[in-house]
Order: sequence, then structure tokens, then C-alpha cells
Amino acid sequence: MTSQTLNTVPTPQQIRRAPKALLHDHLDGGLRSATIVELAAETGYEALPETDAEQLERWFRQAADSGSLERYLETFSHTVGVMQTREALTRVAAECAEDLAADGVVYAEVRFAPEQHLEKGLTLEEVVEAVTEGFREGERRARAAGDRIRVGALLTAMRHAARALEIAELANRYRELGVVGFDIAGAEAGYPPTRHLDAFEYLKRENNHFTIHAGEAFGLPSIWQALQWCGADRLGHGVRIIDDIQDDGTGSVKLGRLASYVRDKRIPLELCPSSNLQTGAAPSYEEHPIGLLRRLHFRATVNTDNRLMSGTSMSQEFEHLVRTFHYTLDDMQWFTVNAMKSSFIPFDERLAMINDVIKPGYAELKSEWLFRE
Repeated sequence: MTSQTLNTVPTPQQIRRAPKALLHDHLDGGLRSATIVELAAETGYEALPETDAEQLERWFRQAADSGSLERYLETFSHTVGVMQTREALTRVAAECAEDLAADGVVYAEVRFAPEQHLEKGLTLEEVVEAVTEGFREGERRARAAGDRIRVGALLTAMRHAARALEIAELANRYRELGVVGFDIAGAEAGYPPTRHLDAFEYLKRENNHFTIHAGEAFGLPSIWQALQWCGADRLGHGVRIIDDIQDDGTGSVKLGRLASYVRDKRIPLELCPSSNLQTGAAPSYEEHPIGLLRRLHFRATVNTDNRLMSGTSMSQEFEHLVRTFHYTLDDMQWFTVNAMKSSFIPFDERLAMINDVIKPGYAELKSEWLFRE
């Protein structure tokens, strides 16, 4: 056994089999294209740009890659448009859990905004119950297929709206029933997290968990407000923390005070490489800050964001990083343990997932190299 053997770059098959943990995935950004077509027919939604599943999938990817914010946002109007009934929400959530489990994800926190699914008369409570029921059904289907996954729900409030406190209270009521935390999402510019301080103060009083979309488009002020004014447990994206790091390319790196604080406090960064390329937060995988953040030992995690729009999966995200940075199974395990440590489930359950599922899974994959020798 040699260190070189253990550090061999994993194959795509090993990447898929490796146990993975996912913290940043949007339910309305991960539908199967065939499901969208079927739900549109069932629910009477007539605005789809394509009615053939393969053509629709291509349309979603092209719109997301177009560089047009308007076209990118339009993609979500179609997925949300077919997610307005209890049956549709349960089906989408179940398929989400199935798809993640089939990709080797053993733990996932999937977020959705209940306020966006009320057009056909559902209440906020009915939306949450339909989605969590779907997650449990998807977990059962995964077990039947020989996979395993645990899915927790994050309830999202839209930062341009005025329902954050209401959604925070909803998340608190369902915290023992499948909801593990709270989030705010939407355009950062013009809608700072401080607009929703009442929601964050409420959650802190209730000892509940929350993450905030920050540092994707707007930069360091958004990150600072999320942490220092609102008290976020994690940063949704947080990729723009790189703006507070000076790297002269010769190995000399200097962290600003905010970047030092984020690293020192082990604040998790929910990094989404493929999505960041689409939104312009990074120009390429080679230039994505995740490489430097990994070297500097920030609490970096790897995530999908919107699997349909980005045409991605957790395995594909890691494949990009393995090709770009020559990451090994040890690196994959590091990212995965980071994510599991940063999850919103109780400590003993996080520890059990790390020690009983993640570490043994990677140990088994690493042992394959030994037998090859």
C-alpha cells in the first residue's frame, strides 16, 4: 500500500458510488423533464415552451446558459407552474429523493418556497405536508432499489416578498416533521437579508437553524449582513468570499478580515460550481474559487443548486472538480464530511452518518485500489 495508490484519481463509476452529502438543492430546479410534461397535461398548464420531454430538457439548459437573467428566471416559472397541486408536489419530491439516491447521495437538504405553490388553493401547511410526504415516499423507493438516502426539507422565503416571518414560523412548527431549517432566496441586489431581521430573530429565539443565500451575485456586503446582522449558520453559495482574498499567484495568499472570520468560525460555504458558471460568479471550473478555498481549508461543500437548469448531478459536479483539480477520493471525502458536519440534523445523527455510512463507503472504494495492486 502506498500513498500514491490511495490518492489515485477516482473513476466516474467510483464517483457515482461514493457516498455524497448535499446541502443546496432547489426542489423546483430539479424536476425530470418528462414529469413536467406529464404534470402540465394533468394540471392544465399550457405555457410550456416544448411538450416533448427531450426538447424541453434542452430548452431548460439553453435558457439557463443564455446569459439572460430573464430567460433563466423564466425556467422556474414553468417548473413552479406545474407544482400547484398536492399530488404534483408529492410526486416531484419523491422523484427528487429517488434521483439523488440513485446518484449516491446519502443525505440531502432540499429547499422550496411554500409561498410559490398556492395558486390552486393549497395552504402553506398543505404544501409542506405534501412535499415532506413525497420525500418519505422517495426514501422508501430508494431503499427498495438498494439505495439509501435521508432528505430534510428547508423552507425558503422569497427575499423580495414580505412573508419571511410567516415562513420561519412554519419551519419551526414542522421542525420535528421533516423540516430541518429555513432559508431566504431570490435576487440579492436591492433585497438585503436585513429586510427580514424579524424572521431571523425569531428563529434564533427558537434555537432553530437557517441558511441565507448570500455572496453569489452581490458580493461581500451581502455576506457580511448575512453573518453579522442576521446570524446565518451557513452561506448559500458564499462564493464571493474570494473577493476578500488576495492571491498573487506565487503562493502568497492574504485573507481580509471577513474571509478570516468565515474561515476561523468554520462557516459552511454551500458552493455550486456549475450554477456559478451560469450566473457569472466564476468564468470557468479552472478559475472557480473552490480550488483556492479547498487549499485554504475553508468549510467548503459541493452542491448542485438546480439540477435541471444546470444539467448536473452531484456525481457530475465532482467529475468536473476531479478533472480540473485532480481531486482524489480523499478530497471527495473531505468535502462530504464538511457537508455532513454542516447539516441541520442533530449532532449524534450527523456523527452516525459520518462514521457508519460516509467513512466506510470511502474506505471500501479506497480498498479497491489495494486489490488492483
